[in-house]
Amino acid sequence: MKLSMFLVVLVFFFTMAACDDHSIDKSEPEQEKVVSAADDWEESPMFKVDNYQMIGEEGRLGFIYDNTEVTKFYPDKTKKYMWHFWGNGEEFKGELKVIAVHKGSGEQITILEGRPLAGPNNGADQHVPSNMSLPKEGLWKLEAYIGEKLFGTIFVKVYEG
Repeated sequence: MKLSMFLVVLVFFFTMAACDDHSIDKSEPEQEKVVSAADDWEESPMFKVDNYQMIGEEGRLGFIYDNTEVTKFYPDKTKKYMWHFWGNGEEFKGELKVIAVHKGSGEQITILEGRPLAGPNNGADQHVPSNMSLPKEGLWKLEAYIGEKLFGTIFVKVYEG
């Protein structure tokens, strides 16, 4: 009786140890994926809508940007940008908030907040005029939230001032 009880307890401990090892193995690839995704940052593609050149994700979000001295980002230089959004009515509940994240330092700043959507414009379902600046050179990820939900992300380069 004692031997069979000992075997049951021993099998139980081996089973629990195997479960713990399995969960550790499963979490490691997720961490690697997050790290490699951060390394894949590159400036978002340009696309054209009507007569306007934009940067962002065609058919989803973008802002007027022609990569000239007029629209390029330079440290602490505020410029005007017209945001455009394509989607359905449910996605447009709330105001625009944009959080910028710097690739090298991980610095996070809010560059737009509390901006109401202003209806259709230039073929987009919604638009928002804005003034934006970023504090230092390098690659920045602009996370655009409408209400509390992430609507999309645009990567921009801030050039040496």
